[in-house]
Amino acid sequence: MANQRVHLFITGKVQGVFFRQAMKVTAKKNHATGWVRNLKDGRVEAIVEGEDLSVSRVVEWCHAGPANARVEDVEIRNEKFKGEFAKFEVLY
Repeated sequence: MANQRVHLFITGKVQGVFFRQAMKVTAKKNHATGWVRNLKDGRVEAIVEGEDLSVSRVVEWCHAGPANARVEDVEIRNEKFKGEFAKFEVLY
């Protein structure tokens, strides 16, 4: 199976709704690595790496997010896989 890396920017009501923690749980469940953080402009930014199916499942989850989120848009930038992460982390 091939590996991939995506750089995500999630827009909507995505801060203050446990988006980052829920994304960490989703990434771990799907054996994806990388990080997620809040941006000052109200968006959430993330980099997700792993096998194609694992990354696809995390990206699919991002379109809905946790129960209290209202996702308006998910910008997806495909990047070259680097394999630089050992786990998925929430950055502060």
